[in-house]
Amino acid sequence: MSFLLDKEQIKPGLIIFRRGDVAHKNFYCRIRIQDEDRYKTIALNTADRQTARDRAMDEDADIRFRVKHEVPVFNRPFSQVAEEYAQTQERRANGGEISQARAKNVRNKVEGPLDKYLGTTQIHLVKQRHWSEYPLWRRENGQGRGNRPISDATIRIEMSILSAIVKYAIGKRYVPAGHAFEGMPKLKTNRRDEFTLEEYRKLHTKGRAWMKEATTPQGSWYRAVCYNFILIMANTGMRPAEAKNLRWRDITDAKDKDGQSILVIYVRGKGKTRKLIAAASLRKYLDRIRDLSEATEPNDPVFTIINGKPAKYLYKDTVDDLLNYAELREGPSGIPRTTYCLRHTYATLRLSAGVDVYILAQQMGTSVKMIEQHYGHVNTIKYADRVLMGIGGWDAMHAELSAESDALEYQAKQGIKARSSKRKNASK
Repeated sequence: MSFLLDKEQIKPGLIIFRRGDVAHKNFYCRIRIQDEDRYKTIALNTADRQTARDRAMDEDADIRFRVKHEVPVFNRPFSQVAEEYAQTQERRANGGEISQARAKNVRNKVEGPLDKYLGTTQIHLVKQRHWSEYPLWRRENGQGRGNRPISDATIRIEMSILSAIVKYAIGKRYVPAGHAFEGMPKLKTNRRDEFTLEEYRKLHTKGRAWMKEATTPQGSWYRAVCYNFILIMANTGMRPAEAKNLRWRDITDAKDKDGQSILVIYVRGKGKTRKLIAAASLRKYLDRIRDLSEATEPNDPVFTIINGKPAKYLYKDTVDDLLNYAELREGPSGIPRTTYCLRHTYATLRLSAGVDVYILAQQMGTSVKMIEQHYGHVNTIKYADRVLMGIGGWDAMHAELSAESDALEYQAKQGIKARSSKRKNASK
């Protein structure tokens, strides 16, 4: 390199030199990293050649120690490592290993809150305390949708990406294995409420009245499509992303092992393809949408807007309008319901009907663990007779105790009346 002046080799792989592109005369050393075609340049902060030789030997010994014990040699800011990780995820998405949506989400988190939190911090200085303190920092430095507080679900997703970035850094030997984060702060899951069977029936009934009250042809179209869309979602358990990707060619008629008519629906979402089974009665809801649609070719999307183009937001505003009309917008937890609640409804009603957890997990494209985690409360209702076993004796015991308490309370009241009567007579 032309800017290297007064270069001297101290030993193979170690040189000292001055730089021609700076004003000072201090020495630098350049050390070849063992077993790698890489070099590390270090400022020695001295203009004396012998002192520079001695310091260069010390730096060389330190580098060899680091390599031997797998201690990182090069420092990198968190933002640089996070960018490398994001690019890796994008390459995986282009190769079909993960979905494009997932890679995009990683990119958004890397360039958003994670960069704001740790961007300029050197990766080797990112420690457990940064991990533990992230939820509080995030709540104090961000807002969720509709200016609401950041949800714990969002924080959990961001922390999973943060953890993945550090694991990536460990794999690249930017930091030692001991830098891996431990545990996950306890964060509640704000799962939106499902519709109960009574609420689902109400939605069905109110939906028909709501359709009749449309005042324009366009309003009638959207209300009719939205109503049938809701019925399809509640009777299949599809994810909204899977509904967006659904094409007419993905729906086929079939027979079960008993010869009963069913529908087989191939869905795509979360980077995977699966098939789900639906009752033949679902066909009428699909036929209604097809009769209204401008897009009915095999490769056309099932759910479109009025001009036949894909429904990007799946009738969100119209769904909200129907839920408000039916007075079902908010569930018991106070969280506004969305289309995803129809998936929760499907799972809850199927479990209540006795569907095996393993079969349901396959049908919904999730894990048994996820089903048990999110819908464990269903078993309490399903097996209410077992939970309340022997409650009759318990009630009888309480009836006896209540009768005894009532008798004691009556005696006490009579005593108060008697004492009050005596005081009145004595005062006359």
